[in-house]
Amino acid sequence: MRKVLVFGTFDGIHEGHRAFLRQARAYGDHLIVAVAPDEVVERLKHHPPRRNLEARIDALEAEMVADLVVPGDAEISTYGVVKGHRPDTIALGYDQETLKEDLKQHLSDFNWHVELAILAPYGPTKYRNRCSTRAS
Repeated sequence: MRKVLVFGTFDGIHEGHRAFLRQARAYGDHLIVAVAPDEVVERLKHHPPRRNLEARIDALEAEMVADLVVPGDAEISTYGVVKGHRPDTIALGYDQETLKEDLKQHLSDFNWHVELAILAPYGPTKYRNRCSTRAS
């Protein structure tokens, strides 16, 4: 079984999130979604999420795209969720550049091979002006 892990805030599921999750699923047969805890969202985005962690997890589970939806790590760059689930692939959104660079620095912390996959943006022509600033 090939496991795929994605990270995100998912504060209001929209079609871009759905496209992201469908693309990620194509990399394996077991999709795990790690949802950023409220305090991490606030640190990263400089404002609290509109919906709390439990509501964001419930919304993702209702989409029935992921095999497992879990809370993300309470501390940035610790990657306990990665170590706990041992994915074969970590799929990242086109706009998760900071996460990609941080993960690259931590790949040697994992005692198995993890592939990083960068997913295509949803509607890149339609949303061109927002592509460089949007976050999941």
